[in-house]
Amino acid sequence: MHIYRIYVIIGKSASGKDTVAKRLLEDRSLGLAPVVPYTTRPIRAGEKDGTDYFFTDDEGFSRMKSEGRVIECRTYHTVYGDWNYFTADDGQIDLAKSDSLTVGTLESYVSIRDYFGKDRVNPIYIEVDDGERLTRALDREKRQKQPRYEEMCRRFLADQKDFSEERLKEAGIDRRFPNKDINETVAEIAEVIRYGHKG
Repeated sequence: MHIYRIYVIIGKSASGKDTVAKRLLEDRSLGLAPVVPYTTRPIRAGEKDGTDYFFTDDEGFSRMKSEGRVIECRTYHTVYGDWNYFTADDGQIDLAKSDSLTVGTLESYVSIRDYFGKDRVNPIYIEVDDGERLTRALDREKRQKQPRYEEMCRRFLADQKDFSEERLKEAGIDRRFPNKDINETVAEIAEVIRYGHKG
């Protein structure tokens, strides 16, 4: 009997998490259901509400929290104010029907794992050289109508702490997927998911 799982793609900023997730979701043979997270931060150029995130405000976040529908939440104290990112129990995840895929942080992975159970939640940690990540992040920020360079730098520095070797070990992250070639990375992760289908 197949046990349906939640795969959580994690990694530092600009490591290619969203691109990897998009490619995996497009592979119909994997049968993955997308889990779109929520955020109170402003929408970026090129993003779509309901696809990249569900964009809400502080009032919407507080309402869902009071209803007990917030599985995990992270608050970032940015130079533009507090931004909340969270995963909601809103019907997107149905472990009786299919495997699910979401993008998150190390902290959100641990919370989702504790909520659904260790046997149902698998981490996929993507790793990229810091110099390459910084270049990617800068290129992405330059394309914004209002580049937020200070916030980009804050996130880059925060990642060094959030994804320290000590924290990775505490979370039980024992496998890494280097993202030097996107095609190879996606193929390797897809194989891991297919193997999980045998479980």
